[in-house]
Amino acid sequence: QVQLVESGGGSVQAGGSLRLSCTYSYPGHYMAWFRQAPGKEREGVAEIPFRGGGTTYYADFVKGRFTISRDGAENTVYLQMTSLKPEDTGMYYCAARWLGGSWFEGYTGWGQGTQVTVSS
Repeated sequence: QVQLVESGGGSVQAGGSLRLSCTYSYPGHYMAWFRQAPGKEREGVAEIPFRGGGTTYYADFVKGRFTISRDGAENTVYLQMTSLKPEDTGMYYCAARWLGGSWFEGYTGWGQGTQVTVSS
């Protein structure tokens, strides 16, 4: 079973930045970041392919502000978050999938999450 460990969350003011890290025991064919705000459903934030072709993909609400990247030597996936807004507040989860499919679908490996709080 894959092990995913997130870190890097914290509290920042609006307009600030954070970098989340996800260390994995082995990667999926795709890795992604999801988030869940209190009282809301979990939603996909960004996705990155590890095998074959394909490009990174971002939810509309983070385009131009967040960047997903990976470091194979460090077994880590990152989420650089800039221009943070209060609505970005939530628990951020790292996830992995090994099957094809549409964006943010079919994820079966999950981390425990790291909390991000953005104050106005």
